[in-house]
Amino acid sequence: MSTKAPNPVDKYVGSRVRMRRIMLGMSQEKLGEALGLTFQQVQKYEKGTNRVGASRIQQISEILQVPVSFLFEGGPSGTAGSDGFSEGASPTYISDFLATSEGLALTRAFTRITDSKLRRSIVDLVEQIAAREGPDKR
Repeated sequence: MSTKAPNPVDKYVGSRVRMRRIMLGMSQEKLGEALGLTFQQVQKYEKGTNRVGASRIQQISEILQVPVSFLFEGGPSGTAGSDGFSEGASPTYISDFLATSEGLALTRAFTRITDSKLRRSIVDLVEQIAAREGPDKR
């Protein structure tokens, strides 16, 4: 039995749901409860394994306190003849990073720093560490 790969749009929307849920500090179980689903179903949505219907997308956006458009911003456009991504889309590695708990924690903490010189110093430090790790692997 062959398994079908998730649709890129479904995967992207799921990753945006996950990113926003984590930003809010909400568990899959809590989101599932609010939707009347199990956390396993939420997992399938977030992985893109199961497609999310229009009414469910509306419901999710309300629970996560974002406009529906947030779930699609920067993702695959689905239009024929394009490269599969909308104009001005962020590189995938940024979305992938922000969808991790580490990426969100780092972003949250960094944005709370108000001193611009300190922020610049932190960026310089991280760039130096990354340079020691080796060439850019993207």
